[in-house]
Amino acid sequence: METSEYNKVRNFILVSMIIVPLIPFFLALLVGNHSFSRSIENMTIEAMERISEDHRQMIESFLDERTHDLELIFNTIDLSDLVQPQTLSSIFQQLQLTSSAFVDLGLFDESGVHKAYHGPYDLSGKVYRDMPWFQQTINNGVFVSDVFLGYRNVPHFIIAVAKKQEDRTWVIRATVDSQQFNHIVRQIRIGKTGEAYLLNRQGVLQTDRRSGGNLMETPQERLPLSPEDTLIHTFIHQVPGGEPFLYATTWLKDGNWLMVVRQEESDAFSALRSARMPILFILLIGVGCIVAIAFGLTGAIVRKMEHTDSEKALLNQQLIGASRLAEIGEMSTGFAHEINNPLQIISAELSLIKVLQEEMIESRELTTGESYTEVADSMNQIKTQIGRCSRITASILKFGRQAETRSERFDLAAAIPEIVSMVEKKAEVHGIRIKHELPNAPIWINADVSRLQQVILNLLNNAMDAIIEHRGSSGGTIKVRLFSGNNGLANINVSDDGSGIAPDNMEKVFAPFFTTKPVGKGTGLGLSVCFGIVQQMGGKMEVESTVGQGTTFTISLPLE
Repeated sequence: METSEYNKVRNFILVSMIIVPLIPFFLALLVGNHSFSRSIENMTIEAMERISEDHRQMIESFLDERTHDLELIFNTIDLSDLVQPQTLSSIFQQLQLTSSAFVDLGLFDESGVHKAYHGPYDLSGKVYRDMPWFQQTINNGVFVSDVFLGYRNVPHFIIAVAKKQEDRTWVIRATVDSQQFNHIVRQIRIGKTGEAYLLNRQGVLQTDRRSGGNLMETPQERLPLSPEDTLIHTFIHQVPGGEPFLYATTWLKDGNWLMVVRQEESDAFSALRSARMPILFILLIGVGCIVAIAFGLTGAIVRKMEHTDSEKALLNQQLIGASRLAEIGEMSTGFAHEINNPLQIISAELSLIKVLQEEMIESRELTTGESYTEVADSMNQIKTQIGRCSRITASILKFGRQAETRSERFDLAAAIPEIVSMVEKKAEVHGIRIKHELPNAPIWINADVSRLQQVILNLLNNAMDAIIEHRGSSGGTIKVRLFSGNNGLANINVSDDGSGIAPDNMEKVFAPFFTTKPVGKGTGLGLSVCFGIVQQMGGKMEVESTVGQGTTFTISLPLE
């Protein structure tokens, strides 16, 4: 696969691994954030409603208590005593002991004449018959006014109570301290910007407003009027050019006063804003983790694909090499047969020459001498080389029959020198000496000779490659040692003083297709194949190595 194809696969996997988990992650985060936001908003609004309800009860309790104070005067004191200024003054002082909310106290007859008065002004004898507050008190029995200036020219409001006695109606009126009432209303604190104030139906302030707005002023904002019920209504409202506020409104004093509790929206929902920072942090961490994991896994997957493709390419090369080796094996068998035929003829002709030579000596046609001796030596050398060629072709024929798995009883001590002789010349070319230590007694085993030959040849070739890599043309030594142990096993050690095996590769030495050699080099058998062959024979194969010092492979096979 080309690099561009790997890039396409990498991009596809990367995009898939990022987008697929991000979709449910974002959905879960959005749903969680929405639910959490609604929960915080509801808690904030509920807290505002609870505070408004408590404040409303407190204000209404204050007005009811002041009204009951005036009703108690009518119920406990005779009117003949009330008209006396000294009595009214004594009552006022007693009221001041329980509450300092009253500024003055006055008694009126049904014609509106101020019969008795205690306070800082001279109001005795004044007539209030035509005043609206007096008429409403007579008609309703109780009256709480809006804040007004009146005769005093000072903002104040009054509470008046009417009672009928002996066919006459009397009215007692008290002026409430606006500053004290202001303090009761304004003492509510919510966050940094929360405040409470009262409006009448005309939108005029009945108390001061901490954020700006004095008593009896009309604020700029026009709030949507709530229904005339006892419920608390919450809403968001923004003054033109100002900040949006969270409002809670409810009616007081039989629907004549509107209590307003408000707080800047940003202040009211500051907890929500603070909570969004951890959510944002979780979002960033989550996205970062997903992206990081996606990049990591994508890289690992693509690297695994590249490694797999490389192994596949190497496997294909090894299969091609194996097929070529198989072809060479078949061809070598044919070559060995073809070479054996002329060798047999040469051997026969050599024997014939020897016979003719002896006959010529007997008939005195040929005399012995120095020349005869040289010819005899040459003929002996020809015989020796014919024998050597016969042994080589026999080994080639035996190697060519390696596909045939057949166990037989043979002597390892006799087989190993034969195997070593097949690579001795190659070793000598590179200046490598092959030493073998063999026991004097035979070591008999049952195994496939050709397969064991493959294993030992592969170990010898690998040993030569390691020495050449480490020492170059300076040569080295390969030791082949055969001995039998007390555990019923025959042990074959193949040791070299080559480059050794790195510790990281020790665990992969017997892995299929693992090699440290360049492509195209090696016998094509591989240590994994050797390992499998030894296991099939009922033995085991082990390796010990030190980098820069050499490697020792040990083959252990069961004795017969």
